[in-house]
Amino acid sequence: MKYNFRQIEKRWQIYWKKHNVFYTKESKKRKYYILNMFPYPSGTGLHVGHCLGYIASDVYARYKRAEGYNVLNPIGFDSFGLPAEQYAIQTGKHPCETILENSRRYEEQMNKIGLSFDWNRKLYTSNPNYYRWTQWMFIQIFNSWYDKNTEQAKPIDLLIKEFNKNGNNFINTNTTSNYKFDSKTWNKFNLHEKESILLDYRLAFLCNNIVNWCPDLGTVLANDEIKNGKSERGGYPVYKKKMLQWHIRISAYAERLIKGLNFIDCSQSLKKLQYNWIGKSIGISIFLKIVYPIGEINQIELFTSHPEMIFGMTFIILSPDHPLADKILHHKNGFTYFTQEFPAYKNTKNIYGIFTGNYALHPFISNKRIPIYVSNFFTINNKTQSIIGIPGYEEESRKFAKKLGIEIIKILDVNEKCMNSNFLNGLNIKEAKEKIIKILINNKIGEIKISYKIRDAIFSRQRYWGEPIPIYFKNKIPKAIPIDKLPIVLPKIENFHPKDGKSPLVRVQNWAWDERNMKIVSNILIDHKYVFPMETSTMPSWAGSSWYFLRYMDVDNNQFFIDKKKENYWKNVDLYIGGAEHSTGHLIYARFWHKFLLDRGWINTEEPFKKILNQGMILSYSAIILKVIGENTFISYGLKNKKHAYFSFQEIYVDLSLIKKNNELDINKFKKYRPEFYSSVFILERGSFFCKRKLEKMSKSKYNVINPDDICEKYGSDVFRIYEMFLGPINQSKPWEEKKINGIKNFINKFWSLFHKNKIFKVSEMNPTVQELKILHSTIKKIQNKMQSFSWNTSISLLMIMTNQLTVLKCNKRKILEPLVQLIAPFAPYISEELWCKMGKKKSIIFYNFPVFNPKYIVEKKITYPIMFNGKFKFSEKFNYNTSIGEIKNKILNHPKTKFFLKEKTLQKLILIPKKIINILFK
Repeated sequence: MKYNFRQIEKRWQIYWKKHNVFYTKESKKRKYYILNMFPYPSGTGLHVGHCLGYIASDVYARYKRAEGYNVLNPIGFDSFGLPAEQYAIQTGKHPCETILENSRRYEEQMNKIGLSFDWNRKLYTSNPNYYRWTQWMFIQIFNSWYDKNTEQAKPIDLLIKEFNKNGNNFINTNTTSNYKFDSKTWNKFNLHEKESILLDYRLAFLCNNIVNWCPDLGTVLANDEIKNGKSERGGYPVYKKKMLQWHIRISAYAERLIKGLNFIDCSQSLKKLQYNWIGKSIGISIFLKIVYPIGEINQIELFTSHPEMIFGMTFIILSPDHPLADKILHHKNGFTYFTQEFPAYKNTKNIYGIFTGNYALHPFISNKRIPIYVSNFFTINNKTQSIIGIPGYEEESRKFAKKLGIEIIKILDVNEKCMNSNFLNGLNIKEAKEKIIKILINNKIGEIKISYKIRDAIFSRQRYWGEPIPIYFKNKIPKAIPIDKLPIVLPKIENFHPKDGKSPLVRVQNWAWDERNMKIVSNILIDHKYVFPMETSTMPSWAGSSWYFLRYMDVDNNQFFIDKKKENYWKNVDLYIGGAEHSTGHLIYARFWHKFLLDRGWINTEEPFKKILNQGMILSYSAIILKVIGENTFISYGLKNKKHAYFSFQEIYVDLSLIKKNNELDINKFKKYRPEFYSSVFILERGSFFCKRKLEKMSKSKYNVINPDDICEKYGSDVFRIYEMFLGPINQSKPWEEKKINGIKNFINKFWSLFHKNKIFKVSEMNPTVQELKILHSTIKKIQNKMQSFSWNTSISLLMIMTNQLTVLKCNKRKILEPLVQLIAPFAPYISEELWCKMGKKKSIIFYNFPVFNPKYIVEKKITYPIMFNGKFKFSEKFNYNTSIGEIKNKILNHPKTKFFLKEKTLQKLILIPKKIINILFK
């Protein structure tokens, strides 16, 4: 009987849906919460690169169910944000429509692949029932401050009480400002003065800031949304612009974000990315006098972790958002320059730096004046707000100095001894650093300080498709919408295109808050007595994606965002799978948001994710053709370095469907696909037009994606799933090569044949032989070990080996084949369900436990290690093949013969070459 995957897959898809097989609820079982980073529903659907993570999580979810766990494996859609809005603009449809259309397409594809998601828990971040709680959380963040003494967020009301009762001094623990006032003074402040002080404490606050502004997208962008000075989406130019924006004070949580990494099981590379993003530095703040004081400001604070380099300082840079930048430029020019737009990236035509006309005095060299510049040169790398320029030892500083003709001084010679200073000559770096710090502190112009690179997150977006920020402005003071009036629903408008840097909500006629009647009313009624304007910016997409994993635990709760009992049961995500591109932005935001909710007592865990697994990328060969810049002419790629080498070329990506064999472009198809090039001239090479093929990340922008529907239709979903898992280790990138799928297809057919004889299903009830039992139980044990270490490619290899061995033995015995079906079930759910049913089982295979190996049939492979002492053989010892290196070393060092040979000698080192030799060095 031939394996008819189309018929079988359709039947089991209907069965799973009808019987709600993947439904999950709380129980007395051990829980296991597995989660994918949820997708935003784009118009083109999934490609095979997306499927890698979904299939991997599904394999593990099915395995953990078989181990007896109550597995939560939910899915939803990150449906707010720029991608959805841009797709809607391109199609001319409203985002509400495109989101539903696209998500239906995703759901259809995911079900076809056989993913065991609990669709009962499906959520959309753009659903008012969901973002009601996102708005509620924003209000709580707005009404909270961070107490550095207890290291937790607290209600702002407690801070106000402290202001009222604290007496003479209250030191601001959040900002660089120190407020000193008594309770009488606080009570004498007017509302504006009080709110101005409170804004320096609130975890959500308004302030003017230099932002990344993209006119073409009409919105502010986060740093991680910009690549090489252009928007990651669309490739549009990005500029710096000063705007009044909402911010979230993530920097207050910097130390906890670092400490929390100790409790997350993830790769060292991911932790390093997080460490670098947070950017903790221990150094010293130096206070330098300004030559030309600006009002009461007569000094500038600079942080450095390398004070020993102070004699190499030749300039100072303030970033555009430094508190002193506007004042010092105003002092020079009579106007604030940085209110104008200017390019965000140094490779664009950019003013490299503006000399402020002011100087700081060097702390050790009399009358040496250090020029102060304002520049965005360093801020694009997310550096600190002020930079000490030491071009003799720092590459970025050297570039800046060369560009502006600034002096470059070397202060260390080749032996790293300090030079060019009277009191540091001959000291090494450590000695010089200690001496400089001591002098700065004694002279009261320096203090030890911990600095963090992480900056407060800009929370405003001047676009339509996002959560409305639940704020109205009463006499310019931000006030939270009453919680019982949430959600503030995003109004449906036809023209949602951004314009002139203003949110489309500016054009909404009914977007004012009636404080008496507690509702949204017409803007015409704004009188600033009872009716006030509402915030027109919307939230960034990361607002909704920073807590969605909590909502999955209790998706239908209309009373609160999560029930305490359900949160106590599921706690946090046991395994979080997603792409490495989210290792900084999303993970930082989600971890911050989680810690805040913990501080305020609404959840019980410090970290949202126990283990994070980043899947590698699927690589695909893209196709690139050459266009002559400035001309409507294309040339075949092989001619690039020949007679046409004098041309300048633009590389254009081409859809793979337009490529014939031998990397030849189908010119006629291309002209129809890209009508703007219909009249173009194509210069041929040997009578054909060839393109360049390049192996790179599978991406829609590179037109090199493979549709999983096509693969499933041609080979079946089980073959597709196994092939993706068999490509290589889950965390590594690997190329997509369709021709290799035939090997997986042959394996599935061979597996199917084990259960059939002469095209008839036939399983024997005879007892298996010892040899067959040994094959089975050794495979069970090995696969269990491989699954626990997420080594799915080697698990499949073991299944292939066992299938081959049973085929040679012509084994069709139930006691061997039943557990074999259970072993393959996580990888190939369709064929396993079909065979399980044929073997007389009444329920889905997902409800049966994973097979357990019998040690009686496990034959341990032995390895003999020769034991050498200073390179001379003394004795040998046998170990089981899978014995860990640590166990081997421990046994050898405590072996009686080792102790005898060493006697009074001193052990220096034990060298172990795995599975080869052990050499003990002594003297």
